[in-house]
Amino acid sequence: MTTRILPAVGDPDAARSVTTLLSQLPDAEPAAPVGDSTQLIDTLARLAGEAIEELPEVVLVHERIGPVPALELIREVSLRFPAVGVVLITADASPGLFAASMDAGARGLATLPLSYEELANRVQAAALWSTGVRRHLGTGGDVFTGPGGTVVTVTGAKGGVGATVTAVQLALAAQASGYTAALVDLDLQTGDIAAYLDVQFRRSVVDLAAITDISPRVLSDAVFSHDTGLALLLAPGEGERGEEVSDRAARQIVSALRSRYEVVVIDCGSQMNGANAAAIEMADTAVLVTTPDVVAVRGAKRIVRMWDRLQIRKAEETVTLVNRFNRNTEIQPPLIQRITGTRMSGTAVPANFKELQGVVDSGRMHELDPRSTVKQALWALAGELGLVKPAQGAEPRGGGMLRGDRGSIGGRRRKGGTTSGGGRK
Repeated sequence: MTTRILPAVGDPDAARSVTTLLSQLPDAEPAAPVGDSTQLIDTLARLAGEAIEELPEVVLVHERIGPVPALELIREVSLRFPAVGVVLITADASPGLFAASMDAGARGLATLPLSYEELANRVQAAALWSTGVRRHLGTGGDVFTGPGGTVVTVTGAKGGVGATVTAVQLALAAQASGYTAALVDLDLQTGDIAAYLDVQFRRSVVDLAAITDISPRVLSDAVFSHDTGLALLLAPGEGERGEEVSDRAARQIVSALRSRYEVVVIDCGSQMNGANAAAIEMADTAVLVTTPDVVAVRGAKRIVRMWDRLQIRKAEETVTLVNRFNRNTEIQPPLIQRITGTRMSGTAVPANFKELQGVVDSGRMHELDPRSTVKQALWALAGELGLVKPAQGAEPRGGGMLRGDRGSIGGRRRKGGTTSGGGRK
C-alpha cells in the first residue's frame, strides 16, 4: 500500500533533509513540503473538499512551523481531519513534550536529527492508524471528516460602526437558509450580542478557555440555543474575565466550533487582543466594517496595517463593508479601497438607523422586519460571502465564495478580483 505523506516544514534546509529521507522510504509518496500552518490547513481543506480519500495518510509537522505553533497546529489538524495521522518532528524528546503532543492528537514523535529507521517506524505507525480509521469511517462511523465549517470574523474599524449588527444578521441569514450556524462574541470586554438577542445565559466563552480538549458535550454545555436556531457563544458578563481567553484558547475554541457547525460568525469588536487576532488569522473571510467618514476610515487603515505587520492577514484578504452608505457622501467605496488596499464588498447597505432603533432598544434584532433595507442588504452580503444555501438548481455550495475557493471574495491567498460597492446599517 502506498503511503501519502505531506510534510509541513518552514525552514528550507530542514525541508530538504526531510524530503530526502522520505524519498528513501518504501511505498511512500511524499508531497512537496508546505511552508507554514496556513498553507497546510488550506491544502488539507482543498483535498478534503474533493474527497476524504484524497487526504494524505500522514502529515509531518516540524517544530519550527509557523505562524501557528506546532502543538496548536496538530490539535487543529486532528480536530478537522481526524483520518490523518500526524507526526511531530522535534529536537525535544522529553516525556513532557511527548505527552503534550499525544494530548494534541499526534500519532507519533520523531526526534531531530532524523534517522531513517525512526522516521520509517513513525510514518508506518501513523499510516496504519489512518488506514484503520478510514476503514471504520467507510462502514458508516459517525465521525466528522469534512474540511470544517466556514469561519467569518467581523471587526469594527472603531467602536460604534455596526460590527455587531453585521455579525448577528450574517449568522441569522446562514441559519435561515438551512445551515447549522454559530454566532460567537469575541468582543471580550464590551460584547453585547446577548443584549441584541434578548439572552440571559450564565456560561460564556471563558468557560472553555481552560479546557484543553473541547469535546462536543463540553461545547454544547457552553453554547446557548437561541429561538432562531442559532448557537450562541457569548462574551463574559464581567469584562475583566476576557483576559482569561488566550490566543491558544481561541484557536481551540474556533477549531471546535468549526468541526461542529457549517457556518461560524465571530464578532471581534474593535479592540485587538490575542484571542480575536487568532480568530481573524484562522478565518476563511475577515470582514472589516467602517463608516464613510475620515475617523473610521483612518481606523480601518490602522487595523489593516497592524494585521499585516503582525502577519495576521494581508490587506487583499480582507473584505471591507461600508456602513451607513450614502451616495452623497464625499468618501465613497473606491476611495476607501485605495486607502486600505482591501477588497470592497459588492453590497451597499444604506444609512437607515430608524429601521434598527426599535429592535435594538428591545433586544430583538432577530425580529428585524424582512422589508427593512438594512436587513435585505446584510442578507445579500451573506449570499455574497457564500453563507447561505443557493436556491434549488443553483450553483452548489462548493462553487460559491466559501472556503477553498481562493479566487473569490470569501477566499484567501489570492490577489485581485476586487469589487466595489457600499456598506451597511
